[in-house]
Amino acid sequence: MSLRTPLGRVRGLGSAKSGTHHFWMQRVTAVALIPLTLWFVYAVMSLVGGDHATVSAWLQIPYNALLMILLIVATFHHMQLGLQVVIEDYIHGEGVKIASLMIMKGGSLVLGIAAAFAVLKVAFGG
Repeated sequence: MSLRTPLGRVRGLGSAKSGTHHFWMQRVTAVALIPLTLWFVYAVMSLVGGDHATVSAWLQIPYNALLMILLIVATFHHMQLGLQVVIEDYIHGEGVKIASLMIMKGGSLVLGIAAAFAVLKVAFGG
């Protein structure tokens, strides 16, 4: 005998209503980070010894700027998802938990936007 309502069984949602989505988003970002990280490591290794102008010219190539922004988005989203689980599991006071989640998500958003802005600024020659 299940304690779930018939509507809950049809929708396939758990008690939190979003656990499956969170789980899959962590996996999707993790899989996306594999080739992006390998590309980034290869790119950095090929730029070793280059001066500022060389790196700027490399980042002005649209393909490289796009992949760098995708790396930033995937990294910060994956980080935010992982930290959310840690905060939800290990912080027990409801007020502190909500404040921590808000600060962490806001900080992740601000840092991600700042990183993407920096890439765009270099890519467009600012």
